[in-house]
Amino acid sequence: MQNTAKGYSHRKQGSDKKQSERRFPGTGQSLLEDTDKKASLKKRTKKLHRYRPGVVALREIRRYQKSSDLLIQKLPFQRMVREIAQKVGKQDLRFQSDAIGALQEASEAYLVKLFDDSNLCALHAKRSTIMPKDMELARRIRGDTK
Repeated sequence: MQNTAKGYSHRKQGSDKKQSERRFPGTGQSLLEDTDKKASLKKRTKKLHRYRPGVVALREIRRYQKSSDLLIQKLPFQRMVREIAQKVGKQDLRFQSDAIGALQEASEAYLVKLFDDSNLCALHAKRSTIMPKDMELARRIRGDTK
């Protein structure tokens, strides 16, 4: 208990009451307004977290190398197959779902191998970035036609 006879107040120290504003004469500003502005500036200027270049790319490479799922979504691939089939042949060409799945598996295997060979060509040229000329060289070495 606090003793009131010795001049102590009845309130506990560190009460929950807000600090009253202290006005500066003639300026119309208070001390709390300035601290609020500074606090809001600090909140606004907080930097967002960014990973260094290449970190996310390496994480994605590891993720896709672990998985055996298809990389291209099924519906857009199916639309592309149907569009190409319409341009080449009949209008009302029908596909079994397994046939489109087999086409997608083969297409993705071809593309992954092409990118792998292109990467080897870029590394041979002492570069880490694949360029169109690397893909052309990889296709030429394989014997693929355009």
